[in-house]
Formats: sequence, C-alpha cells, structure tokens
Amino acid sequence: MDRAAVALRPNDVVLTGDRPTGVLHLGHYAGSLRTRLELQGRCSQTLLIADLQALTDSSGRASDVAAHVEAVALDYLAAGIDPLLTTIAVQSRLPALAELTVLYLNLVTVARLERNPTVKAEIESRGFDRDIPAGFLCYPVSQAADITAFRGTLVPVGEDQLPMIEQTNEIVRRVNRTANAGILPQCRAMLSSTPRLPGVDGRKASKSLGNAIPLGATASEIRQFVHAMYTDPGHVRASDAGRVEDNVVFAYLRAFDPDTDGVAELERRYSHGGLGDVTVKRRLEDVLEQIVAPMRERRALFARELSFVRAVLREGTQRADAVTHDTLQRVRAAFALT
Repeated sequence: MDRAAVALRPNDVVLTGDRPTGVLHLGHYAGSLRTRLELQGRCSQTLLIADLQALTDSSGRASDVAAHVEAVALDYLAAGIDPLLTTIAVQSRLPALAELTVLYLNLVTVARLERNPTVKAEIESRGFDRDIPAGFLCYPVSQAADITAFRGTLVPVGEDQLPMIEQTNEIVRRVNRTANAGILPQCRAMLSSTPRLPGVDGRKASKSLGNAIPLGATASEIRQFVHAMYTDPGHVRASDAGRVEDNVVFAYLRAFDPDTDGVAELERRYSHGGLGDVTVKRRLEDVLEQIVAPMRERRALFARELSFVRAVLREGTQRADAVTHDTLQRVRAAFALT
C-alpha cells in the first residue's frame, strides 16, 4: 500500500489505541503517536486503551494490565494528546464493545481466524501451539468491534495489522448484508511513514525484552540505550567501511533526526569509511534527548496530578459510551434483537 495514497477525507473518524502492557516507547511514537498528533483537531479521533485485549494473553497478570491503564494515559498526555481534541477511553468500561464482539463471532469461522496471518505469526511467537486462549484467537473480532463501534473509517496501523483491517471490513460487509442497509462504514488503514523501529539490539522492540526506549526515559537512560545499540560488528575502526543497512543507530536517525540531508551525508561517510560509531551515537543521543525531554517533563507533571488523568479517562469513556451504545442498537436491529 502506498502510504501517500491514504489521505484524510471529510468526516473521517479515526480509531486507534494501545494494549496497556507497560509504558509506551519510541517505537510507539514513531509508528503511531506522531500520526495521531498530526490528525488531532483535523477529524474525530478516539484512542482506546485496550485492556480487555491485553488480557487475551496476559490473564495471569491482570493486575499489571489494570495498573498500566493510567501509565498509557500518562504517555498519551505526555506526547501531546489533548483530551479536548482527542477522546481517550478505556475498552473494558464500554459494555457495547463486548456485546458487539459476541454478535460478530457469529459471522466468523474458526478456520478464518486461524488463517489470519497476524494471528498465526503471534501464536507462533508466543509458542501457544494448540493451547491457544480462545480470547486470543478471537481478538481480531474484538478489534473489529472496537473499530465499528465508533464507526471508524481510518485506522493508523503498522503493516503487520493490515490483515486485521481486512477482517474488520469482511465483518462490516456481513453485518450490512444482514441488515440490508449500510449501517456500518468500511475502514481504511493509515500506515506510518516510518518503518517498524527495531529494538536497540536489532530485534523487535518490546517492553518485555527491555530493548525499547520509554517515552519518559531519563537522559542517562537514553545514553545507556544508545551506547548498547547494534551497529556493524565489522566496523571496528572509524576508517573501516560500515553497513548502514540493519544498523540500529541509523534506523533511529532516519526516524527521528529532522536533518534528513545531514543523516544522508552521515550514511555516505559511514559507508565509505571515515566515521566512527561514537560520533554517530553522540548525534543520536542529542536528537533523542530533544524529543524525549519535553515528554519526560510533561509526564512528570501529569503524574503529580493523577486526579486529572483519571478525570480524562472517565469523561472520555463517558463520551465513547454514548457513541458505542448507539452503534450497538443499530447492529442489534440487524440481528432482530430490538
């Protein structure tokens, strides 16, 4: 999909969110939070803290999931999300989502869920084999309920989530055929212009692996993370020619350094020899500190005002409840449940 081809349309409704399994990191910021900030004020937008979805593979850590709801809200506010322009809601406090999920499960086969490439990849990565929690297998249906409940038309996602958008639109078409009316809109994916950001060790960035830089990282922590970043093991001396492909430092510079021409020149010098890892890493430290420092300060401020954060969640969820309840009534009518 051409990222530039997905443009904002009049009356677009954006629905996106995060699983509260820990604090957010720079991968979240590059992949979706920057896009959400750009969309803010330009269209209706809801950020859903998906605690129910987090339980599909974290039921044994339910208290941790609950504790991280406020942590994710803090990260949203720290990044610049304005609750007056963007609704922040909690998934488990919206009963319409659970009922929509149950209704949609009647429109999807187990075989279709098992064929979903994203689900297959995640089942393999978690080593579930056939011991798959039913909630985890069915979470694409829950995700479809989230998107359609808000009548979402635009969903900022990574490329690995495109099968979820496809499955959501399959459900939308089935519901509309059942109702013999267009009661739900189909949605489009909005891909980030930044490819998936790796962890500092070159693997997939993950909170559980400890290889991702939190949005609230201190200057010292940023320095430690950057120092540990994977570069090119063959680049022993500054005079050696080095690889910029699969080089984590350059991946982060491309994602965050606003001086794109300067980064291109660094890549040229590194590739031909004459530029050391220390020089490149120091530049990255400065770039990341400029981005993270304001978020770190805002996060600390909001952390001292948790009553405000809780009010944001309460009021946002109340607004979301009205929207999702209205959608549920339309879908219930399609299933002759009025």
